[in-house]
Amino acid sequence: MRKRPIVALIYDFDGTLSPGNMQEFGFIQAIEQNAKTFWRKSDEIAIGQDASNILAYMKLMFDQAHQKGIKLRRKDFQRFGSKIELFPGVREWFRLVNEYGKSQGVVIEHYINSSGLVEMIEGTPIANEFKRIFACSFLYNDAGEAEWPGVAVDYTAKTQFLFKINKGILSMRDNKLVNESQAEDKKRIPWSNMIYFGDGDTDVPCMKIVKMFGGNPIAVYNPANPAKKATAQKLLRQDRVNFISPTDYTAEGKTFQIVKGIIDRIKIDDTLHRLKR
Repeated sequence: MRKRPIVALIYDFDGTLSPGNMQEFGFIQAIEQNAKTFWRKSDEIAIGQDASNILAYMKLMFDQAHQKGIKLRRKDFQRFGSKIELFPGVREWFRLVNEYGKSQGVVIEHYINSSGLVEMIEGTPIANEFKRIFACSFLYNDAGEAEWPGVAVDYTAKTQFLFKINKGILSMRDNKLVNESQAEDKKRIPWSNMIYFGDGDTDVPCMKIVKMFGGNPIAVYNPANPAKKATAQKLLRQDRVNFISPTDYTAEGKTFQIVKGIIDRIKIDDTLHRLKR
């Protein structure tokens, strides 16, 4: 039986599927701060120590929670995650794309590639839609409480997960298989079958790699934020992305029309490739 082509839809999270940083929906309120103060403190840690911005925000979350007597177990992160707002149509998006892919004879898989927290994304109503959530996470002690960063994903570290998706590697820890040489026709998901969604400059390394290898980067923007649209337009001018689109994931939205067109092209290319044999 002929294998159906697999299409990977890979999403940043903050600003892409949600209109803000995930820490701003529940966690920051729990520690009785506002977003501006929290991120200023996080930046001060990173700048003052010449440290990773990602590790800085994870340390700040840990320290601020402990100061307020808030436990940080996986279920607590998930509770905060349940408060994360999503852009219009996101909840129904996965069904829409899956059904369209099935109608065109392709397999659709969804992945998260984010500098946010796995544990918080797990608390959202869309968590089960993803084959793998590649993002930051904590290590936990015997009492189930966070005690140290386990994975920190900055904007360049995100690129490694593209190569893992390409080869069908789902392990966060793996650093061996991902670097082994593999013939292009043996890789599970060709680059040309990848659609990457991001909203800003921190997505540029991933966008550039996906585009360079023949994939389909899309810069999405919140239409309520002119600065976000300007960023998307800049990425298009700089040839970092193939398309820009508002963060409207409804059936009527431009994003769905773009994705349908890409799926159609992938299906046609797959059919023509098979006819060469």
